[in-house]
Amino acid sequence: MQSWKTISRQVLLEQPPFLTVENHVVELPNGQVIPDWCWIITPDFVNVIAITEENTFLCFRQTKYGIEGTSLAPVGGFIEPNETPLAAAQRELREETGYVAMEWIDLGQYRVDPNRGAGIGYLWLARQARKVMEPSADDLEEQNLVYLDRSEIELALAKGEFKVMAWTACLALALFYLKGESR
Repeated sequence: MQSWKTISRQVLLEQPPFLTVENHVVELPNGQVIPDWCWIITPDFVNVIAITEENTFLCFRQTKYGIEGTSLAPVGGFIEPNETPLAAAQRELREETGYVAMEWIDLGQYRVDPNRGAGIGYLWLARQARKVMEPSADDLEEQNLVYLDRSEIELALAKGEFKVMAWTACLALALFYLKGESR
C-alpha cells in the first residue's frame, strides 16, 4: 500500500498554542487529487494511569467543557515544546497529584484521528507512586483526586465512567498489561 501525498497546505485558523486548522491538497495513490482535506493540529498529550505503593489507582472525578456531567479521568496534559513524552508524563503526575512514580511503562502512542490529525496521545502506566508534595496544577476544570482499588477501577471502566476515548483506552491498556503480568 502507498501513502497519500500532501501537495500543499494552507492555514485556515490559528489559535496558538491549542489549535491550528489547515486545508490540505492531497493526492491519493491512484492519482486522484482532493483539493479540500481538512487537517487539525493540536498539541500532543500524555495520559497516565498511576498506581500508588498501596496499590490504589489515582484518578480524578472532574468536569470538562465537552462532557455532560462529571467523568473519571487519569492524569494527563499537553506535552510542552522540547519536552519528551516521558518527562511530560512525570511532570503532569507531580503537578496534578503531588506524586512521583518509581516505575514507568510505555503503553504506546496513538494518533487521535487518523484522517484529520488532532495530535498524538502518549499513554503511560506509572507504578509505585508516592506522594512527595502538594499538587500545583493550573487546570481550569474542577477536579477531585480519588483513590480506587483494582475492582473499583475495573467496574468504573465497565460502566463507562471514563467518558473520553483516550482515557478509556489508556486505562484498558494498563489493565491489559497488568493482567498479562499476573499470568
